[in-house]
Amino acid sequence: MSIPTGPYAALKIPDFRLFILTRFFVTLAIQIQGVVVAWQVYDITHDPLSLGLIGLAEAIPSISVSLYAGHLADIVNRKKIIVTCLVTLLFCSLALLFFTLEPGKFWLSYGALPIYSVIFVSGIARGFITPALFAFMPQLVPRELYSNAITWNSTLWETAAIGGPAIGGLLYAWKGVQFSYGADALLMLAGLSLAIGVSSKPLPPESEEQGIFDKISAGLRFVFNHQIILGAISLDLFAVLFGGAVALLPIFAKEILAVGPQGLGLLRAAPSVGALLMAFYITHNPIRKNTGKILLCCVAGFGVCMILFALSTNFLISLFLLMMSGMFDCVSVIIRGTLLQTLTPENMKGRVSAVNHIFIGSSNEIGMFESGLAARLLRVVPSVIFGGCMTLISVGTIAVFAKSLRRLQKVQ
Repeated sequence: MSIPTGPYAALKIPDFRLFILTRFFVTLAIQIQGVVVAWQVYDITHDPLSLGLIGLAEAIPSISVSLYAGHLADIVNRKKIIVTCLVTLLFCSLALLFFTLEPGKFWLSYGALPIYSVIFVSGIARGFITPALFAFMPQLVPRELYSNAITWNSTLWETAAIGGPAIGGLLYAWKGVQFSYGADALLMLAGLSLAIGVSSKPLPPESEEQGIFDKISAGLRFVFNHQIILGAISLDLFAVLFGGAVALLPIFAKEILAVGPQGLGLLRAAPSVGALLMAFYITHNPIRKNTGKILLCCVAGFGVCMILFALSTNFLISLFLLMMSGMFDCVSVIIRGTLLQTLTPENMKGRVSAVNHIFIGSSNEIGMFESGLAARLLRVVPSVIFGGCMTLISVGTIAVFAKSLRRLQKVQ
């Protein structure tokens, strides 16, 4: 069977199309949920730290299960894991909707605690689904199409990440919290239905290690002994941990830029607009040389955008800076994803993805907590400036010590 070619090659494979559409609907649901939860929690508490606690409530369970989840993704049918996790996420969406209905409003008398509890459960599900999705995707396309598939996967993800926050903000402003959570649940159901339609794939032969501990240790050793992979995921770790301002966007929208929930949706969507434009460009113009230097420069550019965003009091300038940050971040995501897929053995992808999830995926939520805590201690604007500066310092440090990454020419 011939391998499809051209910029749309991966999209010609039916299972891959179903896979990325699944991620599209699920991401759209999660993004809508994120906007609504953040605004609802801030309305209840009026405390910036409470926004950071949303991230912590998800990060703790997600990190706790990640290594075991990675091991599981290498020995259990990956589609079954994905479907089970999506069912759990659907129940979480329905629980948030239930709290807005008359029988469930009683629970909100405890403040934001019931919402944090649901986010905790969703964190467990997302901890298991992440390595399964990472390991399942390359089973759907030939190895020659990994880079193209990753770029299209990122493109659809960014499209959902654009639409989700904007739709979430508009739905919350115009139709209220109940309708918004209803849309979240319907989109999650759509994603689950599509996932069921993807063909199951056989697992690759198991690695030679015996026992759970030895298998997990092998995954950790692979990452920490591979300077290029370790350097790439460390870059994103520090950029996301210190450089992001997403958790504080409700405060910027309400108190600094005065644009309300509609403006919050646009601010949340702006980085993804930039990322989508960049992903579309890379699809037609793949990165072919100076990959390491491009990666370092883009992460540094992300940090600069965060500093300038913190200083801006103009809504349009803030949107532009967030869009630019998304463009820089997209390059990092595509390069790192392609490196992980091409350099990791098939029977170790779940475990390596789990380590990556701890570095990157959960650092999003921990970064939210760091942002909320820093905002309380330093005030909002200085905390974002501090985070951007820490990102620049991290880039400089990794550029000095990860020479293999700095000198990297090609992604594959």
